[in-house]
Amino acid sequence: MDEVGLLSRMAVALAIGLLVGLERGWKLREAAAGARAAGLRTFALSGLLGGVAGLVAQITTPWVVGFALLAHALAFIAFHLMEARTDSDVSATGTVAGILTFLLGTYAVLGEVRVAVAVAVAMTMLLALRDPLHRWLRDLKWEEIRAVLVLLAMSFLLLPVLPNRTVDPWEAVNPTEIWMLAILIAAISFGGYVAIRLFGDRLGIILAALAGGLASSTATTLTLARFGRTHPGMEPLLSAGILVAGCVMVVRVALLAILLNPTLAGALAVPAAVMTLVMVVASLVLLFLWGRSGQGQQATLAPSNPLELATALKLAAFIAIVMLAAGAAKTYIGEQAVLGVAAISGIADVDAVTISMARLGGSAIGLQTALTAIGIAVGVNTISKAIMAGTVGGIRIARQVGLASVLALAAGGLALTFGP
Repeated sequence: MDEVGLLSRMAVALAIGLLVGLERGWKLREAAAGARAAGLRTFALSGLLGGVAGLVAQITTPWVVGFALLAHALAFIAFHLMEARTDSDVSATGTVAGILTFLLGTYAVLGEVRVAVAVAVAMTMLLALRDPLHRWLRDLKWEEIRAVLVLLAMSFLLLPVLPNRTVDPWEAVNPTEIWMLAILIAAISFGGYVAIRLFGDRLGIILAALAGGLASSTATTLTLARFGRTHPGMEPLLSAGILVAGCVMVVRVALLAILLNPTLAGALAVPAAVMTLVMVVASLVLLFLWGRSGQGQQATLAPSNPLELATALKLAAFIAIVMLAAGAAKTYIGEQAVLGVAAISGIADVDAVTISMARLGGSAIGLQTALTAIGIAVGVNTISKAIMAGTVGGIRIARQVGLASVLALAAGGLALTFGP
């Protein structure tokens, strides 16, 4: 490495120390001179020391880094012990930060500079966010911790042991994909719970609907509709959230189909835009009526269960049954049943139909057939979600979501029929 390269890496090591020291020094800025174990200069020197140790190790032996780290750690520990005795403040954070600063300075010289800088920024953020993180930890409930643990167990313990292949005679059901869907539904439920707690009812519901619609509008519909039974007065807000998730689904389907088969753009773009517009207007009207009626002040959402695992498993099982039926229909009836398969599949999911039709359109099947199949899947999915919302959430949600869905489908159908 040339001289310029070495100097630039040493500058990064120093900058890392200055970055961490800035945060540490600012936090302890009101302490008397000499009362702090480590501040801006000490952390800057720690980063520089780590860089120098790396330079010396390159021309002597790697043991230099180990000995320098040991000496540095012992010095930091000793001074922090004296500080703790004086202030009665027992914390290992400063010591760990000092050791990590040294190691990052060394890595900036010996390893990838960008990685060293990224880790330094992450460490500084953790140090700076101490008070918000402690407040969040104090407010954390056991149910939320349990929900995170269950999601982690589902994702990293159970998912890897499931076979990642179809297990039925019609090659329709993949256990790994079904279980990933269950994880997704549970995660959407948890995400909605967190959004409501952090941002309140209105913004929390809309954010949860936008994020959930990207993953699964059906799961989002069930999650939001479930609140309708236990929170009377919130139906317009929940219906608006369900429609927002539906908007995201329509946009997602159109973009996916057009990206896979650009020849569908002319026929799909206008109907998708019209459906989205109708749903957005309906959502805004529901939000306006909800706010004006004063229901936003009379009733609030207070979800008690952050992870609706039973609902997630039931919906995943239902989708598996639908996929099995679609696979069997295609095998025994043939390709001429593609529209029927699209209708059956659309009850629970539109992505599978969209992907397969977009790929086959213009080659294995006609472009118009592919376009019709996608339209049928979207229509059936929209109606089925309205029925699910009414069944789970009650008659008011059924009326609000159902009316808006019918209007959106009618407008989209007209645009598809008389469009270019």
